[in-house]
Amino acid sequence: MALNCLGIHGLCALERVMQAARRIDMRPKDRHPVKTTGAPWHAECVPVFVMSDLEVPIRGRTYREPDGPHSVVVRGRDVVPALQHVASRPDCATLAVVGVPDAIPDLSALAGRKVIAVDADSARLHDFAKAATEAAAEVEWIRAARPSSERLAASLLPVGAVVLAAGSSSRMGGTEKLLLDFDGQPMVRHAIEAASNGGCHQVVVVYASKDVASAVDGAAELIYNPDAAQGMSTSLRRGLAGLRSDMEGALIVLGDQPLVGSRTVAALLRSWRREGSRPAVAMASSTPKPRWTPPVVLARELWPELEQLEGDSGARQLFEAHPELLDVVPAQGRPDDIDTPDDYAKIVRLFPRKKPTRRA
Repeated sequence: MALNCLGIHGLCALERVMQAARRIDMRPKDRHPVKTTGAPWHAECVPVFVMSDLEVPIRGRTYREPDGPHSVVVRGRDVVPALQHVASRPDCATLAVVGVPDAIPDLSALAGRKVIAVDADSARLHDFAKAATEAAAEVEWIRAARPSSERLAASLLPVGAVVLAAGSSSRMGGTEKLLLDFDGQPMVRHAIEAASNGGCHQVVVVYASKDVASAVDGAAELIYNPDAAQGMSTSLRRGLAGLRSDMEGALIVLGDQPLVGSRTVAALLRSWRREGSRPAVAMASSTPKPRWTPPVVLARELWPELEQLEGDSGARQLFEAHPELLDVVPAQGRPDDIDTPDDYAKIVRLFPRKKPTRRA
């Protein structure tokens, strides 16, 4: 197994710990049991078993031994009982040790598993990592000391973005709206950058037009939708299917929302990742009557509900009857989507940046 010494200053130790702890290739394939209960907003996520006095206020936190696949986080002083737990649970693929113990115990239980060692002392890190490697574990060490629950949550609950960009632009008078220039680049690129810079771990763009694919220009993964004419629901299905299996949530964003910024995306992800959260949606406050609008963040366990939609239905149709069951986040920008030439002229007038031009 590879031995990596990261030693990255300024990054939270637990952020990297849990990023590694949640890699799908280290966990069973059935870690996402689907529950169709009629109340999808109460879906559960894969647990993180905290075996020490670490405060981890995020989705999935548990201080009781879980029944199914899980990760373990433990302080170094509690590593022996944690190793006993790992030895008895083949569905525990990763052990994160925060604060390496001076006396290294028998690490044979870690064979074939992932171990993350976190400590501010380079010598202790090296010795522990060497022992774990000799025990046939995959080892990663991080030279840092102070944890951050927000960054922990970001690593523990990775979110992939689905940018819906396969619409027909039927109200734009023959112009492909996603290619319209805004602030020096095609409109669709703004949605991609907002998702990426806002903290999404993967970004996929569902497209139908080759010109849109060319405009993406390597900024995101591309998924072609040959059934785009049958409605938005077909793009949702293909986009969700294209997200990696380690993505615990999906950010659904429209390709024609150039004013949705990374701050709005980051706020949505923070809201969704907190303990006891529900689906997180943006609130458009710029309209006379505030309304919620994409982007929206949905747990993986809700994706089957979206996949059952037909035609032009989207997340709005799924949740509009139950607005009280949503976590609404005020949008930092304007989440308006652009459907007509007047819409485009309006955002150019209200938010002048570089001189906009149309791209062929």
